[in-house]
Amino acid sequence: MNILKFGGTSVGTAERMKALVQLISSPERKIVVLSAMSGTTNALVEICNALYKKESDNANELINKLESTYVNEVDQLFSSPEFKTKGNDLIKNHFNYLRSFTLDMFTVNEEKAILAQGELLSTALFYFHLQEINIPSALLPALNFMRIDENDEPQLTYIEKNLETELNKYPNINLFITQGYICRNAFGEIDNLKRGGSDYTASIIGAAIKANEVQIWTDIDGMHNNDPRVVSKTHPIHELSFDEAAELAYFGAKILHPTCILPAQKRNIPVLLKNTMQPDAKGTRISNINAAEGLKAVAAKDGICAINIKSDRMLLAHGFLRAVFEIFERYKTSIDMITTSEIAVSLTIDNVKHLKEITKELEEFANVEIEQEQSIICIVGNLPKDKAGYGFKVLESLKDIPLRMVSYGGSSNNISVLVNSIHKKDALVALNKGLFGY
Repeated sequence: MNILKFGGTSVGTAERMKALVQLISSPERKIVVLSAMSGTTNALVEICNALYKKESDNANELINKLESTYVNEVDQLFSSPEFKTKGNDLIKNHFNYLRSFTLDMFTVNEEKAILAQGELLSTALFYFHLQEINIPSALLPALNFMRIDENDEPQLTYIEKNLETELNKYPNINLFITQGYICRNAFGEIDNLKRGGSDYTASIIGAAIKANEVQIWTDIDGMHNNDPRVVSKTHPIHELSFDEAAELAYFGAKILHPTCILPAQKRNIPVLLKNTMQPDAKGTRISNINAAEGLKAVAAKDGICAINIKSDRMLLAHGFLRAVFEIFERYKTSIDMITTSEIAVSLTIDNVKHLKEITKELEEFANVEIEQEQSIICIVGNLPKDKAGYGFKVLESLKDIPLRMVSYGGSSNNISVLVNSIHKKDALVALNKGLFGY
């Protein structure tokens, strides 16, 4: 069985939903994971913000605006009176549900339930479309099998058991539709896998059923060697190892959510990145290959905060580093890059939720300097530690770019540099020319 995930642009309009049928028409058994229609989750977030502020009139206005979009798409998607009625009834029920929150107390739990509506709508509408054109399929409610634990990690044993139960209800069906992103938490409440979570859903399902392949369909023909939104000349990479793809995804390659790789890698299930607009394009295959040696791609991660911590020598070196790391651990704040000396450490974080508290505790034993608006640029490939030249090639390409930090040697797949975000574009262009000759 294969897993096929389609993002918001792939189901963004009635026209795109109709085109999607051609991509899933092959006879093998498959589970199709759908995101919300493009723009829906952002609109639902706006509605939630209005509800938090108790702006009922504004919330109702936003709900009406989003509903009108769906009413128009229903009219375009269905041709028969029967299915136009079914589609409109579905829309009415979901949007009346949203309106009910304008009358009652609104909490975080209600927000999660509201954000789930996008995927519930897209999957139901697509399932109705398949029914109308007489393609046998089954709708699998993700809330019946997808669950995370208290640490927001997928409960794979639970998912395996309950997904098998759902699949066994339809022994003669080869095509299944389910929701990405949404799940239940350890308390049984509606929750989600955070933004980009539909990729994660597809990978988790693939791992749970030991799929032949997980396909991630987007609007670009695979993972590119550089950011095509910033650099004019890029090319898709046809093969990557799991480790290479994980580095690129974590450090900014938008085509793939960072969490997507690990479940597939653990079960050795290949991940294929494909383009819905150009389905015949080769795309990128990510698998457990012996990757060819060399530099392959560049990615950039914005919104980075650099923290410079210099000891006042009240602590010995080993005590200083222990004290620093314990603070970040207490606040569950991950560190991306780090450079150290005996009495100083510079590190980066991308989550500044607890920055004030972290800074306050650090200042009890060190001098602290904060630098916002930084970008990590990650150069990825298969870089054997006994081979010379890769670091030189990267740094030579960046000779005109002020570098704030350099990280090399912690991984055989990654050389990372930190730059002020105003230099990001120049750095990506310089690397494209220096490493790939464009």
